[in-house]
Amino acid sequence: MATTGHFSFNDFYLKHYRRTFLFAKSYVHDAWEAEDIASEALISLWEITKKHEIDHPLAFLLSIVKNRAIDYLRHEMIRQEALEALTEIGMRELNTRLSTLEACDPEKIYSKEVMDIVETTLRTLPVKTREIFRMSRYRNMPKNVIAAKLNMSPKSIEYHITKALAALRVSLKDYLPLFYFMFFYQ
Repeated sequence: MATTGHFSFNDFYLKHYRRTFLFAKSYVHDAWEAEDIASEALISLWEITKKHEIDHPLAFLLSIVKNRAIDYLRHEMIRQEALEALTEIGMRELNTRLSTLEACDPEKIYSKEVMDIVETTLRTLPVKTREIFRMSRYRNMPKNVIAAKLNMSPKSIEYHITKALAALRVSLKDYLPLFYFMFFYQ
């Protein structure tokens, strides 16, 4: 650009900024992004013209803005596609939760299958753990009452209940919402 020697960068920037910004904004539809594209393009052109003679500086500037806008729009397309995919996954997951809940039959919460899993799991636990769990969850006895009755600390009672719940959570992994409903309260 033969004329850059007569202008300061500030003059150059002010002379070409508005047209560069408006061109970028007409494609990217984001004022902040258009400002960045215009500023970066003007700085790039200024740096290039300090080293090389450019025959058509405005055409060169337009090429820089065009390429940066294309890069932004391609990135935006990828971002939008990712958002749509996440939204689609989220909707499928939401539909699954909705249909699962709609299919939930309260009568089946205590079905033979679920209760068999519970009893089988409890039988694998130590006798003391099983006894404490049944006192807590089946007889609704408070931890401090169980502790006094068994001559144990409340922390020990809590340990045995937590141990039983952990085993049941694994056994009832396919029935997790039911597990929470059946055994978590206080």
